[in-house]
Amino acid sequence: MYKYLFKPLFDFILSLIAMPFLILLCIPVAIAIKIDDGGPVFYCGKRIGRKGKPFKMVKFRTMKVNAPDLRLSDGSTYNSDEDERVTRVGRFLRKTSIDELPQFFNIFIFQMSLVGPRPDPVDWLDKYEEDEKDFLKLRPGVTGYSQAYFRNSADGKQKIENDNFYYKHLSFWLDVKIFFRTFVCVIKKENINVDDQRIEESEIGNNEEDGGDSDA
Repeated sequence: MYKYLFKPLFDFILSLIAMPFLILLCIPVAIAIKIDDGGPVFYCGKRIGRKGKPFKMVKFRTMKVNAPDLRLSDGSTYNSDEDERVTRVGRFLRKTSIDELPQFFNIFIFQMSLVGPRPDPVDWLDKYEEDEKDFLKLRPGVTGYSQAYFRNSADGKQKIENDNFYYKHLSFWLDVKIFFRTFVCVIKKENINVDDQRIEESEIGNNEEDGGDSDA
């Protein structure tokens, strides 16, 4: 009952309440981004949605225009404090997770949920094994179990396992725990960047299909 009725209803009500505040927030953030490098305010990246259908996820742009989408060997996004692709304003937006807030627009039109599996780039769909696709039955989330507890410390395989753990144990109380754990993660700035050891052990490659920004 919660998964298919109350959860979407809560998402819609929360996004409706958040919309005026988000619109007001867009004004100073847009000005800061424009002053920084003059590029677009928003970045819309193609992501895997519910039932594997692609959609455009909205974020405040944090990378330089036409920056390459660098990935580690496991397919996860490369990010680092020394990442020269990120703008000055973008570093602040990422550390505070303000860059993710425009996804409330995606929630409003039922493409995303407040809490759910973080959506992967569309090229990941071919990487999932058949027994790993259960979490695709859910709408992707602005935050999620893997994001709140592991963020960028989890590699691609671990993220899929975490997303399926969430699918199997989904409940109202788990969503509440994830929601508040996300605030702790953001305030403490936990696991913002990929672990240095994973970077050293990986080959960094450019994904030509989804350049311009990343889902860090």
